[in-house]
Amino acid sequence: LEEAAFQLQQIFRIDISIALNILGIESMRAGHYRIAYTCFKLAADRGYSKAQFNVGLCYEHGRGTEKDLGKAAFYYYHAASSCHPMAQYRYARYLLCHRPENEWDRHQKAVTFLEQAAMAGITEAQAYLGVFYMRGMQPKEKRGLKYLLLAAKNGDAQSRYHVGVCYEKGLGVQQNLAEAMRHYRQSAAAGNRNSQERLR
Repeated sequence: LEEAAFQLQQIFRIDISIALNILGIESMRAGHYRIAYTCFKLAADRGYSKAQFNVGLCYEHGRGTEKDLGKAAFYYYHAASSCHPMAQYRYARYLLCHRPENEWDRHQKAVTFLEQAAMAGITEAQAYLGVFYMRGMQPKEKRGLKYLLLAAKNGDAQSRYHVGVCYEKGLGVQQNLAEAMRHYRQSAAAGNRNSQERLR
């Protein structure tokens, strides 16, 4: 009986969190940012990762509350720890953009979260990792190309441009100008100006 009661409590807690999060999304769409933030926060404080991510967005963009990147990172971290892919990406970016240069642990944690988000299909994480590995202190060109190709396949024109550069210059792959042109054309067709310049 105790186990059944505990299970019912868990279901009720999750259902309330889902309902609050949905109410928050609807309020945000209607332009009622303060109400949306309050709903997200109530659900986030119950441990619901989707709401934690939404609270992070509220703090990052100053919607319904004051803008506070530290608090945004706090909520992104909690959602990321529950395997929310977009939160993993946003928290990793926060760590890489706002960390002291000598904090290697934070750097490694950021890369781990980025890779998890990239493998979950987050195009932004794939593109970010691709460039990150290409431009690092010790470039890992093959690994960078792998992520750029993933992002390009998901429709990211800028990543498609970078893949073209890799083929043109032989970065992480055998140099192949015809293949470079193919990627530049696809990227240019999607409106990428760098590719249009490169084609000329």
